[in-house]
Amino acid sequence: MSFEAEATVALLIRHGHTEAVGRRLTGRLPGIALSATGRAQAAALAARLASTPITAVYSSPLERAVETATPFAASRGLAVSLLDSLNEFDFGEWTGRTFDELNGLATWRRFNTHRSTAPVPAGESALDVQRRVVSTLEELRTKHPREVIALVSHLDVIRTAVLHCAGTSLDLFDRFEISPASITSLSLDRCGWRVLATNDDGHAAPEFLSF
Repeated sequence: MSFEAEATVALLIRHGHTEAVGRRLTGRLPGIALSATGRAQAAALAARLASTPITAVYSSPLERAVETATPFAASRGLAVSLLDSLNEFDFGEWTGRTFDELNGLATWRRFNTHRSTAPVPAGESALDVQRRVVSTLEELRTKHPREVIALVSHLDVIRTAVLHCAGTSLDLFDRFEISPASITSLSLDRCGWRVLATNDDGHAAPEFLSF
């Protein structure tokens, strides 16, 4: 696959598995580290990306994201640059609750059917999340023309970027999966964005990264 002269490839990587995945909405709670499975995923990710010409690594400041980013950044002598704009969705009053508890809330159910407009009590909107992620990607596109960069973030944050790229409503957020330690790849240039792959959690290096 060929790219425009100024194209940037952004690898959006969801952090590895934690014991809370699928159980509770951790949001921005501190101290949520990778599980043993997540640490193994981070190590496997580093091996998988060993031949990928990544020039910069950015991460959400949360522990689970930094733990995921560190092995593959260290393997190539790169620092992990923390960006608040890659932070998890601020889920406000819902933070820390189990999904069983949340499913009993009308506000949570509305959020999951009308995500583009539904408010998050004492939190941020999905549109606000999308705006900060899109703005960050545009800034990094101009900073890293024709480079491959890695950004380690979170499920809903990555989804908003893909939905923007695809020109799709935030209400359709659940039409695709973003698994722990998976890679979602976007090509960014001045003419627009393209989705190269989503939820790539295989064992081979991404084949499209040939220039």
